[in-house]
Amino acid sequence: MKKDKINLITLGCSKNTVDSERLLKQLRINKFQITDDPQKSDTIIINTCGFIEAAKKESVDTIVNAVNMKKQGLVRRVLVIGCLSERYKKDLEKEIPEVDNYFGVEKYNEIVESLGGHLKYELLGERHLTAPSHYAYLKISEGCDNPCSFCAIPIMRGLHKSRPMHELLEEARFLASKGTKELIIIGQDTTDYGKDICGKRNIAELLNKLSTIKGIDWIRLMYAYPSHFPDDLIDEIANNPKVVKYLDIPLQHISDNVLKSMRRGITKRRTIQLLSDLKNRIPDLVLRTTFIVGYPAETESAFSELADFISSFKFQRLGVFTYSLEEDTPAFPIGDKFSDRIKEKRLNSLMQIQQSVSRDFNNSLIGSDIKVIVDRLEGDYYICRSFREAPEVDGEILVNAAENHLKIGNFYYVNVNDADDYDLFANLKKT
Repeated sequence: MKKDKINLITLGCSKNTVDSERLLKQLRINKFQITDDPQKSDTIIINTCGFIEAAKKESVDTIVNAVNMKKQGLVRRVLVIGCLSERYKKDLEKEIPEVDNYFGVEKYNEIVESLGGHLKYELLGERHLTAPSHYAYLKISEGCDNPCSFCAIPIMRGLHKSRPMHELLEEARFLASKGTKELIIIGQDTTDYGKDICGKRNIAELLNKLSTIKGIDWIRLMYAYPSHFPDDLIDEIANNPKVVKYLDIPLQHISDNVLKSMRRGITKRRTIQLLSDLKNRIPDLVLRTTFIVGYPAETESAFSELADFISSFKFQRLGVFTYSLEEDTPAFPIGDKFSDRIKEKRLNSLMQIQQSVSRDFNNSLIGSDIKVIVDRLEGDYYICRSFREAPEVDGEILVNAAENHLKIGNFYYVNVNDADDYDLFANLKKT
């Protein structure tokens, strides 16, 4: 019997990317053909995101487009998996019944069996990489124990579950064997790693053991939670040469009243103390954070406090999101206090501050020699990153392809000769 040709569409965050890569590996083991073109497929699988309203809309629009292709006879089946169907399965079955099957999060066995295959449990740690093979995401946990009032992740992904360390080390060795040089550590809360399986947070130990794997040169930590940041993690980042001096630590706000309403478990004073410790103990640390504007408790004075904090602290990397009212979250009964216009105005105001901060930081790097990894060739430029840039969310380093000949996935030293607000321009360093 001929196996389906499958197109897998991944929406949302890097954690969804890892889930899709695991599923793709199982599909390939079962001899299914994979295509990047939906119109050349028999079955479309959509791995959805249900985190905020914009993500839900994108997921629903993608489902509707796939269903329309099915109605036109272009594909035979449409499967929907991931966060949106975990959270809204009954509603989706009622509203879009043309979808053949809805599956929740990490339902690999059910998905593969619905297609006529069999799950190979012993290979669940293996993945078919969809990103460039020189960097890969390592998802160390699932779910989240933090009670943030605005967040629906525990509803969709459950409580925090750390993956056993030996499994993660085995997966990292597999990734290294496929050419991965940069491991990007992800999870809903990476700083909580280990507390459920060995009684303590041991993310520092995990990073240390990952750094012993041959072929892994950079280890980048994302999604660190500020209220329980382990002290030994600061030392590990500072002292381990393979752990890049870069940290993603979403703060969400700085006003004490807003932080309390958000149930973040931290105060402004403690936040500033943690950030000061990080900067003092980790030389050349690059900090990335995210903030939410338009949360119901964010008064004008609270917003001004946040703007002043961003202006004075000068994060090298920063993102801002507008508040999204989510059903079944603790903040839902409060309602949505601010209009979209006010939220967007606040977002733009903060990003204008950050644009200036980023421009000054980039200008300070002109003339310096930096180590970069080459991600891709795009038009006239090689697109590169240093330890200061995470893929997909930060700026990039552009190296003129006409004057320089580089190999994708390799490390080089370049000299920065120009900068704009978010990107750098460089040439290969002359030896």
